[in-house]
Amino acid sequence: MITVSQKIETEINKFSDGSTFRYEQLAIEPQEFFAATKAVERLIAKGMIKRISTGIFYKPKKTIFGELKPSEQEVLKPYLFRKGKRIAYITGTSLYNRLGLTTQIPKNIKIASKNKRITVSNEIVKASPIKSYVNVTDDNFYLLELLDVLKDFKKIPDLDKESAITIIIQKLKDLNQKEVKLLIKYSLAYPPRVRAFLGALLEKMFTKSDLSTLQKSLNPLSEYSYGINKDILPTAQNWKIK
Repeated sequence: MITVSQKIETEINKFSDGSTFRYEQLAIEPQEFFAATKAVERLIAKGMIKRISTGIFYKPKKTIFGELKPSEQEVLKPYLFRKGKRIAYITGTSLYNRLGLTTQIPKNIKIASKNKRITVSNEIVKASPIKSYVNVTDDNFYLLELLDVLKDFKKIPDLDKESAITIIIQKLKDLNQKEVKLLIKYSLAYPPRVRAFLGALLEKMFTKSDLSTLQKSLNPLSEYSYGINKDILPTAQNWKIK
């Protein structure tokens, strides 16, 4: 009969070096949890795994230079998913750096989630929570990232607006028609300035998407200050963006 300890070691051996995990990924039954915690403690004592924080561990990657700690992305992964499903995504300056919109690297990472406040503080990474505008899934988080860029456009450090718009438009062009429709749908939960900005960008792309939903959602008398002139985005004036 396979013991709980043997079962856990088998599961951990399947993980790649440097990967992080929770108890829920160890294929243990509820009644085995107490025995599992004891088994995990023994593996930590052996150096087979290490603890990042309560209930989150990693399998060290060993090199000729010693053990390597997991990357920030890997450390944050257990916080972004629950039972295999995405519930959050990284936003803020970390996101904008990854997209090539800023060279700055934040000391504190922002994590967006609809129903859960996610705070991380350990020797590898620190992160604080932001409430997302809609529920986060694997099918929409990359669309919410784009909307966050439009929302925070004026606050992105060291931003070159012309280059940024070129990058954003390319990201939008990479979306298929269904994804563009979803992007418009999710934008309705965001502030009006985001919807106006999105409308101007999509119009600039000569997209075949129906932009009437965005137009009808905006107050025709409102104006939106982004510091963008017609030379950078010719369609900006059609959406009252200045």
